[in-house]
Amino acid sequence: MRAHDPRVLVVPVAGVSFREDAVLDRSFDPGLPLALVPEPQNEFDPNAVGIWNAERTLQAGYVPRVHASALDGTEQAVSLWRVGAGLRVLIAPAGSWVGRPRRR
Repeated sequence: MRAHDPRVLVVPVAGVSFREDAVLDRSFDPGLPLALVPEPQNEFDPNAVGIWNAERTLQAGYVPRVHASALDGTEQAVSLWRVGAGLRVLIAPAGSWVGRPRRR
């Protein structure tokens, strides 16, 4: 992969304000894998993709609408960092090597 590969996204999680307690859970700590869960039956957006912890017990929110429709369902996601009550996530093609984020 190249440094500016368009298949690699760093996105803010949409809808976090509805799930602030979930985002503070340790299962969303930086460097941890996350589950991307398509929601084709979502009444507001059939392209919606939920962002859940790896165990799929807590939902942080959604991939922003502008990016969700471009995903094919094979991508992997990793929590990068928290910003206030928000969360940033890295989305990369399946099989990509994703290391742990550097400490600030």
